[in-house]
Amino acid sequence: MKAVLLHEHGGPETLVYADVEAPSPGPGEVQIEVRAIAMNRVDLWVREGWPGIRLEYPHVLGADAAGIVSELGEGAAETGLAVGQRVAVNPTMSDGTCEFCRVGQDNLCPNFGILGEHLPGTYREVLVVPARNVLPLPDHVTFETAAAASLVYLTAWHSLVEKGQVQAGETVLVVGAGGGVNTASIQIARLKGATVYVVGSSDEKLARAEAMGADVLINRHKEDWSKAVFKLTERRGVDVVVDNVGQATWFSSIRALRKGGRILVVGNTSGPKFELDIRYIFGKHVSILGSTMGTHQTFRTVMPLVFDGTLTPVVDKTFPLQEARAAHEYFNSGSLFGKVVLVP
Repeated sequence: MKAVLLHEHGGPETLVYADVEAPSPGPGEVQIEVRAIAMNRVDLWVREGWPGIRLEYPHVLGADAAGIVSELGEGAAETGLAVGQRVAVNPTMSDGTCEFCRVGQDNLCPNFGILGEHLPGTYREVLVVPARNVLPLPDHVTFETAAAASLVYLTAWHSLVEKGQVQAGETVLVVGAGGGVNTASIQIARLKGATVYVVGSSDEKLARAEAMGADVLINRHKEDWSKAVFKLTERRGVDVVVDNVGQATWFSSIRALRKGGRILVVGNTSGPKFELDIRYIFGKHVSILGSTMGTHQTFRTVMPLVFDGTLTPVVDKTFPLQEARAAHEYFNSGSLFGKVVLVP
């Protein structure tokens, strides 16, 4: 089979399209003929490397995938899966036996991992994962849609609904208009009946966010967005902020919150470290809620909402798998709105 391999950290030029041996499923696993792979920001981070990251080379990037079951490992048929079945893949891995897994909190598992980051990923023609990590995909849903949804809707649903407890009538600020988690968060917040504020880098991206359900649009290049939020809410602030940018935006996000508000921390695209005036935390009674990915049950809850059209992943551009280098360059170009999908 073909796969995109990483032999060392660096730029897109480090990605090599090559032949490798196809994996076979073990007990409780399924082999999948991959039909679509969605990119995420973590793909770039892993490729570039960070202090402390440990990979076994050659490494395969990629968390999201959808495809067709091509072989069942021993016992996998007991899950109801069959060869030829269309499926979407949950990118999170856990041991299934720890104290957290036993009570359905598998995203807290000490052996938790994400495909493409902690484990070999999905930039390949054939993939093997545990049978519990796949969900049957209805015939009317494209492989591209399913792959584009998995990680970002899992992340956004867990943070907004399960951790953030967003309620109808609340105000939610999404910092960033075009990223995959942000486009998912806009739709989910709107679905829950919240008024959605969005900070974006261009009027074009904001217009697309509005088409997805955003109510209040703020162009960060035209005004100080935290001050704008304060004015637009009559000096109250918003109930919830979704911030996956980190270093560059966190102070402004705290300022934009109302007293007693919640900030959902789901990433750090601009950097992980910053200086914080903690008086804003205790003085405003702010709740800081960290959230990474979600549980298997979260996946089984949110993906049917994608399948029935309630939630709609945004696919910006599609590339053949062999053009992964070009896809990485495009992903980091600043033009992205939604998801980039690779097709074997």
